[in-house]
Amino acid sequence: MRDESNGWSGNWVAERLGVRLRTTEAPNGMMLTDMVGLAVRRNPRRAQLLVSSVLGKHVPTDPRLVTEAGHRLGAKARAAVTGNAVVLGYAETATALGHLVADAVGAPYLHSTRRVVDGIESVGDFEETHSVASSHQLLPSDPGFLGRAETLVLVDDELTTGKTVLTTLRTLHRKFPRKHYVVATLIDLRSADHRAKMERSVKRLGASLSVVSLATGEIDLPDNLADHGNRLIDTVENLRQLAGVDHAERPRGDVVQVVATWPRAVPEGGRHGFSVSGSIYESAVTVTAAAVAGRIPDGPVHVLGTEELMYAPLRIASALADRRAAEGRRHEITFSTTTRSPVLEVDDPGYAIRTALSFPAHDAPAAGDVDGADGADDDTADEGGRRYAYNLREGAYAAIVLVVDEPADTPALHEKGGLVDQLARISPRVVVVTIPAHKPEPRHDQPARQLPAPLRGPAFSSYERDDVAWLLKDLSGADPETAAGPLPVEGQPDEAHQELFATALSGSAERVAYAVGLVTEQVLARRGPDAVLVSLARTGTPIGVLMRRWAQRVHGLDLPHYALSIVPGRGVDETALAYLAAHHDPAHVMFVDGWTGKGAIARELASSVEKANATLHAHLSSPFSPELAVLADPGRAVSTYGTRDDFLIPAACLNATVAGLVSQTIIDDDLTGPNDFHGAMFYPDLASADVSKKFIDMIAARFPIVRTRIMRDIDAHLGGDHTATWAGWDAVETLAEKFGVGDLDHLKPGVGATTWMLLHGELSKILVNPARDADVAHVKRLAQERGVPVERVTDLPYACVGLVRSAGVQGGAVAVSKGA
Repeated sequence: MRDESNGWSGNWVAERLGVRLRTTEAPNGMMLTDMVGLAVRRNPRRAQLLVSSVLGKHVPTDPRLVTEAGHRLGAKARAAVTGNAVVLGYAETATALGHLVADAVGAPYLHSTRRVVDGIESVGDFEETHSVASSHQLLPSDPGFLGRAETLVLVDDELTTGKTVLTTLRTLHRKFPRKHYVVATLIDLRSADHRAKMERSVKRLGASLSVVSLATGEIDLPDNLADHGNRLIDTVENLRQLAGVDHAERPRGDVVQVVATWPRAVPEGGRHGFSVSGSIYESAVTVTAAAVAGRIPDGPVHVLGTEELMYAPLRIASALADRRAAEGRRHEITFSTTTRSPVLEVDDPGYAIRTALSFPAHDAPAAGDVDGADGADDDTADEGGRRYAYNLREGAYAAIVLVVDEPADTPALHEKGGLVDQLARISPRVVVVTIPAHKPEPRHDQPARQLPAPLRGPAFSSYERDDVAWLLKDLSGADPETAAGPLPVEGQPDEAHQELFATALSGSAERVAYAVGLVTEQVLARRGPDAVLVSLARTGTPIGVLMRRWAQRVHGLDLPHYALSIVPGRGVDETALAYLAAHHDPAHVMFVDGWTGKGAIARELASSVEKANATLHAHLSSPFSPELAVLADPGRAVSTYGTRDDFLIPAACLNATVAGLVSQTIIDDDLTGPNDFHGAMFYPDLASADVSKKFIDMIAARFPIVRTRIMRDIDAHLGGDHTATWAGWDAVETLAEKFGVGDLDHLKPGVGATTWMLLHGELSKILVNPARDADVAHVKRLAQERGVPVERVTDLPYACVGLVRSAGVQGGAVAVSKGA
C-alpha cells in the first residue's frame, strides 16, 4: 500500500492534532488523501475540516475534474436506483455535486436552500443533526416534486456519521414515503457502528438503502480535538501578531459588470426543482460564457461562484475551458465558490487552506445560518454575517470571474471591503456576471391576514386575566358532529391523581421555585427587560405564568405572556406568530415549555419557526428565534433551562386541572380556518377539581426562600456550558434498537412523561436508572399497582423511560398538540 501522507495537504493538521485518514476502498484508484486535505475550523466545538480537492468549493479546481468526479459518482448512483428517481442535494456544499449526479442519473433535481423566497412554501424542512436551528428548507415550485419517484437519491460531499441523512430521510419519509433510498457521497467515512445503525434505522421505515461513494475509509479523531484545535488557532494568531502584518492597501484592478443573457424562465440551479438539462440551459451557458470570454485577457482565469450558486458558475467555467481548448490554447481555467465556513488559513504546502478573503455577507435573507450536512459544518456560527473565499492568491490570475444571481448582487457586494473590492485587490481584472434568479410563481395567493384577538381568563381559562393571553380559538361550544375528528373531552381526575399531585407539589415546590427563578434570570439576560414570554400550550403555560410572576416580584417587570399552540407534524401556529410580530419585536420573544423529553418538541419548534420566518419575513422587524426555555432539560435539547435534573414536576400528574382548565390544542380543518388560531376547549365544569392557581401560588410562595441562592448562583450558571448535546435523543435511539421499538414516539423518556403515561396510557415496561431511585419512587409504586414490569438500566440520561404498549392515546382524525 502506498504512503498516503506523502505530499498530502493534510499533513500540517495531522502532525499537530493527530487526525488520521485511512483508505479502505478506492475502486477508481484515488485514495482519500487524493480527494481531501485537512484544515482547522474557527469553531469552538469542532476542529477538523475535510477540504475536498475535487468539489470546487474551498480549493480552485479544474472544472473538468469537478464535473468528471460528479459524473462518476452519478454513474454509481444510477446503478443503485430502483425504477425512476429524483435527486436531492444538500446546500450549500453539494448543490453542484447533486446536479452533476442528477445529470448522470437522468433524473429531476432539487437542492435544499437557506434562502427565503417570497410566496414559496417549504414542502419539507429538516435540521442539521444536534443543532437547534433548522438550516434546510425544500422549495420546489411543484409541491409534488419529491413524491413521484420510486427512489430518492441524496447527495453530499462527505458522509461521516449518517445522522443528518437519517434526519432527512425520517422527515421526508413521513410526507413522501417510498421503498428505496440511495445516498451518494464523494467519500464515506462511517464507522461499522454508524453503518449498522443507518441500515437498521432505514429498515424501521420499511425501506431499503444503498450507499455509493468514490472512496471509503476511516478517520481517527483524538479526544479533546476541539480544545486542541482552538489552542492551535490561538498559537498561530499570536505568532502572526508578533511577526506583524502588512496592512498596506493594494491597488485596485478593473471591475467589469456583465448581465448574463440568461432567460428568466430558465432556472439557474436546483433551488426550485430542475428537469434534466436541455438545449435551452446549454444555450444560456454558452451565450454567457461567450460574453465573459470577450472580457477576460489571456492567462489564468478563476471563476468564483457564490454560496449555493455552484452549478451555473461551474458550467460557465467548463464552457470557457472548452472554448480555449478548441482554439488550441492552454485553458488555465479554475473554479471554486465562496462559503459561510470560517477556517484558519496557513500558508504551508501541507495545509489545505493557504489564503483567505473575508467579506460582509451580501446574499438575500437566509432561513438559517448553519452550514453543511452530515455534521460537516453543522454548528458553524455565522460570524456576524461574514463570508469567505479561500486559496485565491494575489497575482495568480489574469482575471477573476465572479458569478452571482440577482438577489446576491446587493450594495454590500460592491462596497469597500466587500467581495468585489477584495477580488480587485488581488487580480488586475474582475468580471462580475449577474444571472437572473428564476422565481416560480407563488403556488397560491396569500391575502392580507385578518388577525384574531387573544382569549383571556376568566372567560377562557381559570387564570387571572393578566397571567396569560391565549392565542387560541375557543372551540368549547363546537358541535362534535361538525368536526373533522373527535374533540378532546376530559373528566374529573380521580383521587389517586389528585393525591399524587398534592404529594409531588409538597415535596418539590422549593425545587421547582429555584428552577423557575434560574430560568427566568437567563431569559432576562438573553432578551432584556422587554422580554416576551410565549409558552407552548398547555404544558408550558403554568411555567410561563410562574416566570412572569418571578420577573414581577423580583424585578418589578410586567412581562407580556402569551400561550400558543404547537402540534407535532403540523408545527407552530403561524397565525399566532403573525399576531406576535404585529404587536412585539420578534427578537424579544422567548418560547417557554415545561420540560424536554427526547427533544422532539424542540426540533418541531426549530423547524416550524424557521419556516414561519420564511413565510412572514416581509412583515417581520427581525426573525423569531426558535430558542426554547424550559424548567427542566433532562434531554439536553436546549441551552436555556432551570435544571437538567429529571424529577417529577407536579404539573405532569394532571391535565386541564393544572393548566387553567384548557384542553390540548387542536387543528381541525372544519373548525379552524387559515386565519384562525389553533383551537382549544375550556372546561369550566371541572372547576371543583381545579388546582391551577394552587400550583402557581405554592411555587411562588417559595420565591423569597430561593431568591438569595439564585442571585448567588446565576453568574456561574450563565457562564457554564449550556451546549445542547441531544444526549437524550441519542439514548432513545439506542434504546429503540436495543428493545426493538420501531417508532421513537413509543418511548416516553423522563419522569414526567412516564408518570403521565402510567396515569393515562398503557406501558409495556419501564426502564429506571438505579442511580436516581429517589426521583422514581412513585413511578415504581404506580408500576407495581398497574402490573408494569420495571427494568434497571444504568447510564440513562433520564431517571426513567417508559415503553408504550400501544399507540392511540391521543388518536383520531384531529391533529392534537402534546400536553400533559
